[in-house]
Amino acid sequence: QRFRPGEVFSLKTIVTLLKTCGVKRILTVNSHNPAILKTMPIRIQDLSAIPLLAQHYKKKGFYKAVSLSLGKKGLDIAIEANNILKGGHNYIPTQRDRATGTVTLEEKTLPIKGKDVIIFDDIISSGGTMIKAVAYVKKQEAKTVNVACVHPLLTEDVKGKILNAGAGQIVATDSVQSPISIVSIAPLIAEALARKEARKRG
Repeated sequence: QRFRPGEVFSLKTIVTLLKTCGVKRILTVNSHNPAILKTMPIRIQDLSAIPLLAQHYKKKGFYKAVSLSLGKKGLDIAIEANNILKGGHNYIPTQRDRATGTVTLEEKTLPIKGKDVIIFDDIISSGGTMIKAVAYVKKQEAKTVNVACVHPLLTEDVKGKILNAGAGQIVATDSVQSPISIVSIAPLIAEALARKEARKRG
């Protein structure tokens, strides 16, 4: 991700190399910046594992939980999750300092008092923003707060820090192996490949 002038976009270089090797199609899962994919020299299909994470929580008894995203730009993630959980969706307002990368949360009263809440995100790395978000939701008197992410990079003891902030559970996909990689993205990728094959035959 490029935040300041002079920082490098390496993705296009990698995709160009793949194209030179003969690759004609790429599947990605919850790209952090999907808009960039449209500028690539190969067709890239960005799949979403958010419904799989929402289904996991639904099976665990969190049907009607409120789905939240980090930042208004991530609202589509909360909407996707709400299509499964049906508890309503909203976002936690965030502001990133482009010079330092530090994220702050802006004050906003959310309709979550006494309700189960699940915060969805595409990536958790250092966990700083998610830790703040969990505490933010707890402060607004949610009944429970749980966390779901697609790509659990989890530097240091991020899981412990998020739990200490007040989260009940943290669940992620197995796009990156980690202690919280519970939900498999294999069915998602297999379905996309099967649809492609069906179109070829049809």
